[in-house]
Amino acid sequence: MAKSHRYATTLTWTGDTGEGTASYRSYERAYEVAVEGKPALLGSSDPSFRGDPGRWNPEELLLASISACHQLWYLHLCAVNGVVVIAYRDEATAVMIEDETGGGRFESVTLRPRVTIAAGDPEKALALHHEANAKCFVANSLNFPVGHEATVAVEKG
Repeated sequence: MAKSHRYATTLTWTGDTGEGTASYRSYERAYEVAVEGKPALLGSSDPSFRGDPGRWNPEELLLASISACHQLWYLHLCAVNGVVVIAYRDEATAVMIEDETGGGRFESVTLRPRVTIAAGDPEKALALHHEANAKCFVANSLNFPVGHEATVAVEKG
């Protein structure tokens, strides 16, 4: 039987400058995302859409979520397959396109994990990225491709 997991967040708009949304330029795009027992995450829209560049925007949050999910699955798979990872860094990128209606969508995401291992087969370590992608809950929920340009280095002892 499938297991169900539930998540809850609270998003609060904090961008009322005294006029509410009287006009497109009268309000800030600022918001807070809260999860009980965790620090608030400060967000805004992308600077291209009048957002605060010092805050997370939804597009960055989605990209970070994809990257984090992949990393967590990858580390798990390495642990159960005898691959000892000692460093992991992903410089992920995403492409979003706007359409003529003013809306848009993500076109693609590319993860670029740079992994260093202390033990295990480097080829197996590289192959486990494909399995991590297949198991990632977030990647499996998307309607656009998530590509991978992974590298694996072996620690020199």
